Amino acid sequence: MSPPEMRSELQAALHLAETSNPAEIPALRELEQIRVTALARLSPPAVVCPPPDKLLDVGATAKRLGVSRDYVYRHQRKFPFARRIGRKLLFSSSGLDKFLARK
Repeated sequence: MSPPEMRSELQAALHLAETSNPAEIPALRELEQIRVTALARLSPPAVVCPPPDKLLDVGATAKRLGVSRDYVYRHQRKFPFARRIGRKLLFSSSGLDKFLARK
């Protein structure tokens, strides 16, 4: 259907909505569905943001890895997502997610 034909059909539907008996208007719900579908197609896709990165302590990391706390301490250098902040040993949750996804 060409744009001029579509426009004339839409004009006819608008005239029908304006002049119809109020009891007949619920039958025009399809027009709302057409409008919403067209707007959805014109809108840019929603941007999905990744969850914020959190720093996990040794206990939480060990639980997610399914190993003991001692294992995490002994093998911390093997985990590229490990971070030392002062004396604390912390782990990036997004780095841990990527690590687990590769395994």
